[in-house]
Amino acid sequence: MKKIILLAALLFPLAMAGCSHRTTVVYAAPPPPPPAFSAAAQRGYHDGIEAAQRDIHRGLAPDVRRHPRFRNPPVPPPAFEDYRHGFRAGYDQSFRNGPPPPPPGPGY
Repeated sequence: MKKIILLAALLFPLAMAGCSHRTTVVYAAPPPPPPAFSAAAQRGYHDGIEAAQRDIHRGLAPDVRRHPRFRNPPVPPPAFEDYRHGFRAGYDQSFRNGPPPPPPGPGY
């Protein structure tokens, strides 16, 4: 009985070492904003992409209106609509394309 316990204690770490696999993580750069966007719209575009990525990571449904930067843009009042237009475009772009797919497993 002692031999079986000793053998199990010695083989357990070896068996568990085979369970860990190296994971490759791929980060794709966000697409650039359209060149026709104003400076406020470009800033909103990037902020929208970041907001969408946070929502995707948290598993939330898409809703651009939940974000304080969309409701209260960090730009001067004359640029509010440009910023919101860019924010919505970046947010929609991230949800439409989604995060990059995971790499195939070791069996592929």
